[in-house]
Amino acid sequence: QVQLVESGGGLVQAGGSLRLSCAASERTFSTYTMGWFRQAPGREREFVARIRWSAGATYHANSVKGRFTISGDEAKNTLYLQMNSLKPEDTAVYYCAATRRTFYSTDPGEYDHWGQGTQVTVSS
Repeated sequence: QVQLVESGGGLVQAGGSLRLSCAASERTFSTYTMGWFRQAPGREREFVARIRWSAGATYHANSVKGRFTISGDEAKNTLYLQMNSLKPEDTAVYYCAATRRTFYSTDPGEYDHWGQGTQVTVSS
């Protein structure tokens, strides 16, 4: 059972930056697709970005493209989400997730392992 622990959330002003980290309990990058999702109050969980390390493939949601970047450090078993030019609408709990069921899914239902989430709040 893969365990994922997020960190790096906090309160930031609009236009600012944050970097989220997700530490995995085992080597995940070679066999898992790793993703970031977020959930705002009263809204469904939505896809933010994913990485398929073995293929060198990343994909970002249109709402964050050009502002957020997903990456990973295989040696540290750690996933990152660099978030720049933050907007108030980016406010949400951000979750790290992993799956071996699919290579390229953006559907949270296809991810089997989840972290506890980290709160990101962007003030205007």
